[in-house]
Amino acid sequence: AIVRSVDRDAIRASGEASQWRYRALLPLPENARTPPLQVGWTPLYAAPRLARAVGVRSLWIKDDGRNPTGSLKDRASALVLAVAAARDEAVITTASTGNAAAALAGLAASTGQRTVIFVPEAAPPAKIAQLLAYGARVLLIRGNYDAAYDLCLEATRAFGWYCRNTAYNPYTAEGKKTVAFEVAEQLGWRAPEWVVVPVGDGNIITGVYRGFQDLMALGWIERMPRLLAVQAEGSGAVYQAWMDGREEVEPVAAHTVADSIAADLPRDGRRALRAIRETRGACVAVSDGEILAAIPALARGSGVFAEPAAAAGYAGLRRAVAAGIVGPEAEVVLLVTGNGLKDVGSVRRSIPRPPVIEPDLTAVANEVRDRIT
Repeated sequence: AIVRSVDRDAIRASGEASQWRYRALLPLPENARTPPLQVGWTPLYAAPRLARAVGVRSLWIKDDGRNPTGSLKDRASALVLAVAAARDEAVITTASTGNAAAALAGLAASTGQRTVIFVPEAAPPAKIAQLLAYGARVLLIRGNYDAAYDLCLEATRAFGWYCRNTAYNPYTAEGKKTVAFEVAEQLGWRAPEWVVVPVGDGNIITGVYRGFQDLMALGWIERMPRLLAVQAEGSGAVYQAWMDGREEVEPVAAHTVADSIAADLPRDGRRALRAIRETRGACVAVSDGEILAAIPALARGSGVFAEPAAAAGYAGLRRAVAAGIVGPEAEVVLLVTGNGLKDVGSVRRSIPRPPVIEPDLTAVANEVRDRIT
């Protein structure tokens, strides 16, 4: 339930530079101790050059790659771990393609909580290395994300663990809704016309929608932003349901360079569709080629380095503008949900190799003539 007595001025006066500035709006037990790492209150950057390039009046980038483990999913894990600690849960588990796992492992390392994490064997090496560095018990699964998810639930029931899995644990969307609170506050307690959200399992867009719903209920914003869901063409279960006018998603054989949004059967697909429809939003799907091209385009136009799943949002915005879904006078917030260092291998596929030259000035001049005045 929303605490209607919460005052916006009190939030600002708290001086808390993290998602816990909204503690009164979160389902957090009174005795809960929150992880010490700073999660949330990530920057919202104006991106005028990208706005011109894509064809909208105003574009903002919410850079959640600045969270402690490099993704928006730290927001969910921070809340889940606080709840688990308040309940004296001994072991917390999750299944993930990498980002949710890293979020759980990193934040648990900061609190001393024990974790067991199920990850598809094909997850990017950098993400697996991050988990191991944090000291998590990592199990690589011979199968995809959905196989890891199902096995994690089976182990949860068998061993009495506390499960963080997306859609299974209600606190994940509650933690993620704080990104909506921040966007509104950073814009002076108002909502943009559009918010662009990469979609895999559907949990982030569910949380974003819930956050703006809360703000509307409190009377802190005057309109609900329209949500633009972006899926990879190779993992488009939500997109297909949207196009077909269905309320339920049907499984696909997911295969995309954007591993963080790869899901055969989106576990929060129904709620994702509801979020899109109830905000008069839209859903688009983009190719792996568009996603890879969006990584350097976003980086060069804003200085924000995004992993493939996060860059998919920018690719989707370009497609939506070209299709007339998002108009030229729109104000848009793009959620960058993960840092590019998460998957450098994919980034290398989107950029040329630099030249190798002899160590002399003539060779330098030959390569940089366009930058010599």
